[in-house]
Amino acid sequence: MTIEAVIFDIGNVLIEWQPERYYDAKIGEARRRAMFAALDLHGMNDLIDRGGDFRQTVYDWADRNPEWAAEIRLWHDDWLEMATPAIPHSVRLLRALRGNGHKVHALTNFGIGTWAIATPRYDFLNEFDHAFVSGHLGVTKPDPQIYQMVEDHLGLPAAALLFADDRADNLATAAARGWHTHLFTGPQCWANRLVTEGLLTEEQAR
Repeated sequence: MTIEAVIFDIGNVLIEWQPERYYDAKIGEARRRAMFAALDLHGMNDLIDRGGDFRQTVYDWADRNPEWAAEIRLWHDDWLEMATPAIPHSVRLLRALRGNGHKVHALTNFGIGTWAIATPRYDFLNEFDHAFVSGHLGVTKPDPQIYQMVEDHLGLPAAALLFADDRADNLATAAARGWHTHLFTGPQCWANRLVTEGLLTEEQAR
């Protein structure tokens, strides 16, 4: 079946998301390792991605863990510095697909508050035909429900969807539903896949 919609994850596909790297630069690798060993900060972020209030969630964790309070609050206060930089080649691919008239969507684990901060900074996040944002939907990948929401909204069969994500577990659920999937390891391989699918020319994919 012909691909009728291309779906991008955002973190580590369009924008680098490496909190550990950010903290290494801020507090040093040794202290960062100790903090991440003591606290499930990615679990905290999952609460935000499921719709939890961004500031309250982070500051509540800080209050419950006073020995790390200042560092935890940085997750909120310095979030834009943490969610950076954009991946320019991926952005070009998004725009090239849209320039060819293809429908391009986002399916992302992203909080309501973080999305509100990110969209003014990264203009390309406003260019999707539709952005399926977990915080607004109240469910995160890889829960099958969020993929069902995408299918219902788009009104397309699973076999008409091509989805790029950097996490194999997110792709496994999509593939089980019949979506075409691509494990994102870098923009060039993703570009090659889009050429193979006939969605872009080699020149457009550069």
